[in-house]
Amino acid sequence: MNKLLVWCAVILGVIFLIGSFMYFTTSAGALPGFMPGFQTGATNIHYKHAIASLLVGVALFAFAWFQSKPKKSA
Repeated sequence: MNKLLVWCAVILGVIFLIGSFMYFTTSAGALPGFMPGFQTGATNIHYKHAIASLLVGVALFAFAWFQSKPKKSA
């Protein structure tokens, strides 16, 4: 169960980091329609969305790292 949780966290972390990259490099009008922040014809970049997505991605990687450490036996 622990390995499954680690792999899910890693996969979600990668997805959030890709989303963060897209928010940093793409204007709001050019984002895919399923991403929050899409606005037709807008030229602004959603920096708050990008930073939030980056922080969530890093937190997921940290969670996966701490969960993958070997258990200490008594």
